[in-house]
Amino acid sequence: MIEALRSLLSWLRERRFEMTFLSLFATIFGVVSALAILPQAIKIFKRKSAKDVSILTYLFFFAGTIVWFSYGIELQNSAIIIGNSIGGINNILVIVGWMMYGRVKKVKI
Repeated sequence: MIEALRSLLSWLRERRFEMTFLSLFATIFGVVSALAILPQAIKIFKRKSAKDVSILTYLFFFAGTIVWFSYGIELQNSAIIIGNSIGGINNILVIVGWMMYGRVKKVKI
């Protein structure tokens, strides 16, 4: 994962993306909307509980970020790439948190 991010940053630097006002605005809002998932991940790890999290929702979100990220690479659009990179990472955090804390553990009586 770290290596993928390094290669992404290198790829962005090589292309020296020039941003218009709209693309800068889209990048900012893409990042902000991607960060909207972060409070859920923080809550999961803080409480060590994900029992109320719908994993199916976050799996669909993650699939969507993969598709949009790939589309951004195809278009060489930094706004799409950056926003969906952050969104994908935050989705992974929620999914990992659910895997660690979301399953109901049966107590033996």
